[in-house]
Amino acid sequence: MPAESKGTHLLELGATHGTEKEVKFKVWTPYSKSVELLIVHDDGSQEKIPMARVDGVFYEVTVSAYHKEINYFYILDGTKKRPDPLSNYQPDGVHNYSRTVMHADFEWTDNRWRGTDIKDYIIYELHVGTFTHEGTFESVIPHLDYLKYLGITAIEIMPVGQFPGERNWGYDGTYIYAPQNSYGGPKGLKKLVNACHMKGLSTVLDVVYNHLGPEGNYLSDFGPYFCDRYKTPWGLAFNYDGPGSDQVRQFITNNAIYWLTHFHIDALRLDAIHGIFDFSPTNIIEEISKMAHTHSKLLGRKILVMAESDLNDPRIVTPKNNCGYGVDAQWSDDFHHSIHSFITGERRGFYSDFGQFNDILKSLTNICVYDGRY
Repeated sequence: MPAESKGTHLLELGATHGTEKEVKFKVWTPYSKSVELLIVHDDGSQEKIPMARVDGVFYEVTVSAYHKEINYFYILDGTKKRPDPLSNYQPDGVHNYSRTVMHADFEWTDNRWRGTDIKDYIIYELHVGTFTHEGTFESVIPHLDYLKYLGITAIEIMPVGQFPGERNWGYDGTYIYAPQNSYGGPKGLKKLVNACHMKGLSTVLDVVYNHLGPEGNYLSDFGPYFCDRYKTPWGLAFNYDGPGSDQVRQFITNNAIYWLTHFHIDALRLDAIHGIFDFSPTNIIEEISKMAHTHSKLLGRKILVMAESDLNDPRIVTPKNNCGYGVDAQWSDDFHHSIHSFITGERRGFYSDFGQFNDILKSLTNICVYDGRY
């Protein structure tokens, strides 16, 4: 089995190529009484195909592949025309059609790549849209030698799930399976990751599993993806522990697998997990960590999970056999806040409890400045 296909049997929803001659479309939408697949042909003509209801909450259909890329929508209950929640590519933005991607077509040359030990990670946080004048994945590649010269061993790519417009920090993306079109889409991201590995650089992808942005966010038309039991500062919280949450959890854990398998990403940086609320017996963070480490063995390379958190909770990085989540590393926000507030004098928001030189010393020796201190 090719390295990029191991574990992808779990990725059953969305548009998947069974063979070069057929594509299976499957969507979870318990809110819909009927679903049609709307194919948009290159000449602008459209074709509606009814989808069969399966197990009460899924709709699916297999169609002949006219060519490797098919532009499509789902029509819910005959009225709502929506992109695929698991779209792999949104070539014309968050409101327009989804496009199928045949991942097996990309020719990887990193078969010998085995990853980087966590102790050797020196990370450069990279915003694709502003790193170069072109603002694309491929335009980063000529600068990789310079980053290596600096001593960097890994680049952390800020979130690239499709967002509105052409430039964005990425934290308000709405299609978490679709690499941003203005950055170069799926093919561009694969080229960048492949080039990094050929240069001996690891790739970290920043992923946002605490909320989605507002524009182009149609998930609530499909099912109970969100809940009002918990609040985040950025938008509706994902439904990780309420009715219908099993499929929501799979939507997220499969996304992690998607990046690790189809895009050869080496590490996932989970954004602001203090905004992820889950009181299930197995927390979603623990589940992501476990699945990533399982795929590390399947794929034969080191895969890491890192988390951003302001909770200062050691359970996050405590091994699973000691009742922890088993995450490999955590962003040390106290160190950042101590340095920033001391140098700049800023005392607003989460900087209000920092600013003393002793905070810097404690963050260097004890990691957390606030470790029980009021």
